[in-house]
Amino acid sequence: MKILAVGDIVGENGVRYFKKVMQIVKEKENIDFVIVNGENAAEGMGITEKNFRDILSCGTDVITMGNHTWGKKEIFKFIDDPKIIRPANYPEGIVGEGYRIYQCKNKKIAVINLIGRVDINVLSENPFLVANNILSKIRNEVDIIIIDFHAEATAEKIAMGYFLDGKVTAIFGTHTHVQTADEKILPNGTAYITDIGMTGPENSVIGMDIKASIKRFETTLPERYKIADGKSIFNACLFELDDNSCKVTKIRRINL
Repeated sequence: MKILAVGDIVGENGVRYFKKVMQIVKEKENIDFVIVNGENAAEGMGITEKNFRDILSCGTDVITMGNHTWGKKEIFKFIDDPKIIRPANYPEGIVGEGYRIYQCKNKKIAVINLIGRVDINVLSENPFLVANNILSKIRNEVDIIIIDFHAEATAEKIAMGYFLDGKVTAIFGTHTHVQTADEKILPNGTAYITDIGMTGPENSVIGMDIKASIKRFETTLPERYKIADGKSIFNACLFELDDNSCKVTKIRRINL
């Protein structure tokens, strides 16, 4: 089985480029299951219903979110759709689900969304403890477990990788929009990469307009961010699994 995780889609440019290349990638690589982080799809902050439908139209199986989950009020119209999950360590009782279980090629795939707590301005529960709690409920019900850890600090992501090594199939990081070159299979068999990157404007500051971004750093004034123009890139990570053991045998970055 081949599972593709696509990096944070940023703005309408990112959505358009995703739609342009996704079917090509899916056919070329014989992809079976697609996970896409969509929390920046709407002007870099949140996701609209149109974004949601556009991303699903390309064969996406599940959309994960992050610190901008509630960036657009429209999300409350579709947050309970089985094709979307939000961080599982948001406070208990809020709308939406932090993980869901899907069927693919006679296998049950659990996809879990978590958010980090280091340098992220979101009040969330401990992702390490929440992950353990979820795994205690589902580990005997599923064949494959994939985690999107939406976090800022590389140390927090790496620690999560080793914390769950051997307990889950794969962990990929999102949020920083810069694809890292540390993809590996950890000692106990879990596939890991710190960040899978982004799908959005190439000549930008993590998807945002360069001049506006520099002005914020140069002056410290609250310059309004806007999405950059120009051609886009497509960042993703491909996990190849053995159909019998359901373990990752190969992990490979994709950068178009």
